[in-house]
Amino acid sequence: MLFQIDLTGVSPRDVFRDFWSDHSAASETRGFAEELVLGVYRDRRELDRWIIGSSEHWRIERMAVVDRNVLRMAVHEIVHDAETPDAVIIDEAIEVAKKYGSEESGSFINGVLDKIEPCEKDR
Repeated sequence: MLFQIDLTGVSPRDVFRDFWSDHSAASETRGFAEELVLGVYRDRRELDRWIIGSSEHWRIERMAVVDRNVLRMAVHEIVHDAETPDAVIIDEAIEVAKKYGSEESGSFINGVLDKIEPCEKDR
């Protein structure tokens, strides 16, 4: 969903409508996904600043669409989800990047997320 929003500029609500018409999920899963997408969409400028501050010589617009959205999602969770350990968030982000990104995506995501400083967390 974040990929589609990023590429097309379509609103999250329109993406939700189209996505859920083709996919099914438990209401808890659906709620979590929508909350995460809305949070990333709302906070993307702030998230991009953290990502840029943790990635050397990379502008956000030069990053692959999959990579920047996996990073946004992970940073959002690291900063705003006090329940999930950072290591779990980072591992999940790496796996998503490996599955949907390029051959180098996993190590790129790992390198950037490892540099997110604990003092930046909203916990």
